[in-house]
Amino acid sequence: MAFSAAEEENIEALRRWWDENGKFLLLIVVVAATGYGGWSFWQLSSTSGREAASDLYEEILAVVQPVDVTLEPDAAAIIDLAGRLMDEYPNTVYARYGALFSARQSVQQGDLAAAEEVLQWVVDNASTSIIRRADEGLVLIATLRLGRVILARGDPDRALLLVNSVDPRNFEPGFHELRGDIYLALGRPEDARDSWLAAQDAGSISDGLRMKLENLGGVI
Repeated sequence: MAFSAAEEENIEALRRWWDENGKFLLLIVVVAATGYGGWSFWQLSSTSGREAASDLYEEILAVVQPVDVTLEPDAAAIIDLAGRLMDEYPNTVYARYGALFSARQSVQQGDLAAAEEVLQWVVDNASTSIIRRADEGLVLIATLRLGRVILARGDPDRALLLVNSVDPRNFEPGFHELRGDIYLALGRPEDARDSWLAAQDAGSISDGLRMKLENLGGVI
């Protein structure tokens, strides 16, 4: 089949363009394909990881709420499962909830150092992934509990520093009450009273808080 002169010129121009740009075009195609494959693999891995983390978290819930309600939760099992979540799936929200359960068990066992370590991990690892933030309420709960643990360990100054570094948002009552507890430990009953009253003004109806105020007696 013969080509006209104009067609020959077009073909030659196409050949020259391919010689000059073909490799670059192929590179773009390869990079795009690799990127898509990597994204697909990341999605698959991420989904698989979330499912595995969810399964471990379900195991924790099963131990926390045993079928036989007369049995006490197995603290060692909860702490172990939570530790696996934190080690193997640290970027999941399940690891953070598991850590809260672990800290509770450590407190009940009197191991405040372990509870502090786990709660600090939650606070320090507030990001669930590259593009998403952890549930803000969960982190604030962990911070509040961390402050209580630090106070219980006999370090009110550090507990106060932590509390004052946080915007409590919807958790104002709890943070005000904890601040009052800290002030009392620091020998500042007037400040304690002001903080506890602030907790009530923020909506707390805790009987424990009311008793703390009554126990202050004549403090003005």
